[in-house]
Amino acid sequence: MADKKEDTGDMSYVFGIISIVLAFFTPLAGLIFGIIGNVLGKKQNTPLAKKGKKLSTIGIVIGVIVLIITIVVSLLYNENLSTGFPVQ
Repeated sequence: MADKKEDTGDMSYVFGIISIVLAFFTPLAGLIFGIIGNVLGKKQNTPLAKKGKKLSTIGIVIGVIVLIITIVVSLLYNENLSTGFPVQ
């Protein structure tokens, strides 16, 4: 019977993959899943847990980059819209 420590390596790997995928569509969810995967990857020192930790770190980095780009683009787009409409 598998103990809980073996499951954390598998879970870290799965959360790492999910964090990368979600980082492109919803960066905040990618960050959350990446942090969870990173925490689970630190609990065990197996090759799968190390891969999961790397994937989670990649998901966190991509999530931060996409979140910053989204904020900058939305601020620029909002600024352009606010100057284009006449004031009543």
